[in-house]
Amino acid sequence: MLAVLIRRLVSLVITLFAVSLIIYLVMGLLPGDPAAIMLGTSASPDTLAALQKQMGLDQPLLLRYIHWLAGVFRGDLGQSYTYGVPVAGLIIERLAVTLPLALLAVCLSVAIAIPLGVAAAKNRNGAVDFAAGLFSHVGIAVPGFWVGLLLIIVFSTTLGWMPSGGFPGWSPSFSAGLMALVLPAIALALSQAGVLTRVCRSAVLEVMNEDFVRTARAKGLSERVALWRHAVPNAMIPVVTMIGLQFTFLIAGAVLVENVFNLPGLGRLAYQALTQRDIVVMQSVVLFFSALVIIMNFVVDIAYLFIDPRLRAGAR
Repeated sequence: MLAVLIRRLVSLVITLFAVSLIIYLVMGLLPGDPAAIMLGTSASPDTLAALQKQMGLDQPLLLRYIHWLAGVFRGDLGQSYTYGVPVAGLIIERLAVTLPLALLAVCLSVAIAIPLGVAAAKNRNGAVDFAAGLFSHVGIAVPGFWVGLLLIIVFSTTLGWMPSGGFPGWSPSFSAGLMALVLPAIALALSQAGVLTRVCRSAVLEVMNEDFVRTARAKGLSERVALWRHAVPNAMIPVVTMIGLQFTFLIAGAVLVENVFNLPGLGRLAYQALTQRDIVVMQSVVLFFSALVIIMNFVVDIAYLFIDPRLRAGAR
């Protein structure tokens, strides 16, 4: 197991280096001069040159990448052109909104999808299976931002039960901060639950036809016990994979929902940095998203080894 972990870690580090280089080169080749955008069209050439030197834009792209990478290792992601504050602090501040939102959405997705997917597999071609299929299709087809708008109309405007947007923070009242995330989490979770339901149903159906499940039934175990003790645990590998992918998607892809609910999250920060041509923030946020995806895949890969003993044997 130790050798497997070392190989996975080496692969993780190499991938992160490659991704960081690609991100920096792509961001550096984008059209437009950040200094010119900040100063406007009326700036004099001397003022523009001075700001470019202050921002390090007068240096070669590869040298700027080396300086930036060295700063990343020190935890210094640079200074935002727009906000005038360290980028690391901005990411941490926005992550305090996006991370709980993603965790809440994943928990809701899992709580809906796994019982529904297992019930659909158990009652194949029955009413429950039809209802699960309908929920899955609707969840996948309906955009999250549209669900968010519908939730605001029903639960905020009409009933007045939930806040319609904004985030009060965690310090004044934890419950108020949590309440502000409930509707956006539901909007994000429904589409993810639709996908996860289909994956869970297919995985359980496939495992239920395996010999060890039929043997468990032949030994006298009830259908329920054979399902939950033998079939479901062995069907969790594709489900765990999908949960890991969904978590990274919810952190990196919640831009529209965060804008609908006016949440100061990472997705909204990335959108604002793009519109304001704040390259330092853009490349740092994209690097964070990419690193999160790579690390989550690493975690899921290691989780496989603990879920399925056959993979541990193959890894050796």
